[in-house]
Amino acid sequence: MRTSTAGRVGQYAALLGYLVFLAFPFLWLVSTAFKSPRELGSLHPTWIPRHPTLDNFRQAFDEQPLLRAAGNSLLAALAAAVIAVLIATPLAYVMARQRTRLAKAATGWVVVSQAFPLVLVIIPLFLVLKELRLINSLAGLVLVYVVWALPFALWMLVGYVRAVPGELEEAAAVDGARRLRTLVSVTAPLLAPGIVATALFAFITAWNEFFFALVLLKTPEKQTLPVVLTHFIGAEGVADLGPLAAAAFLATLPSLIIFAIIQRRITGGMLAGAVKS
Repeated sequence: MRTSTAGRVGQYAALLGYLVFLAFPFLWLVSTAFKSPRELGSLHPTWIPRHPTLDNFRQAFDEQPLLRAAGNSLLAALAAAVIAVLIATPLAYVMARQRTRLAKAATGWVVVSQAFPLVLVIIPLFLVLKELRLINSLAGLVLVYVVWALPFALWMLVGYVRAVPGELEEAAAVDGARRLRTLVSVTAPLLAPGIVATALFAFITAWNEFFFALVLLKTPEKQTLPVVLTHFIGAEGVADLGPLAAAAFLATLPSLIIFAIIQRRITGGMLAGAVKS
């Protein structure tokens, strides 16, 4: 009993330490966003601003086109998430249900492709998009985001599809339902949590992505929010810390709000109520 209690206390302590480790950067970012320039230059920084101010937010919007950049990021992220899910869902079903060599090879490619560094693919990718005349366009950026998110989206959805009992589809077939009807009426509703989780992953990946947007987008009118955030850093590497923290805080809000809204669907039981008792 003592060993079990000590182990449980150790687990909770480790979990608490991990949560503190994750929360520290965000809490410090929020604190910095509301501090005055005098407090930012203090040799003895504090967690809670002594004189909270919104001047950093006003200055951030005055210096950079944050709303336009956020609109570009939102458009690219939403389009990439929707397209990636529409492509990955039927492919994941085939890969999960068809245990052929081709399906196994596709699964292996999904795993291996995640190891490719961005620098390795950016040059051939740039040349391909140049031939397609998609350089400096949000359409080209969305295409890149879809291709980049698709392997991991497939890997996620394959696991969800395999968790759906095949007996449910067999029962539907016995009742006279065709394959398409079975997919739409039986399998697809059970995959809803997985589809939502995959779409969230694709959205957050595209929303936070910086490297591809920096290389592919040239004109200021089409730049995304992560690229615009770098404009708060001067030519000599000196950051305008207050406005940068304020803009970065606003940039993290969409991901946090979306996750807070749909977290119950993600963590809910995928097969709850699927089988009647």
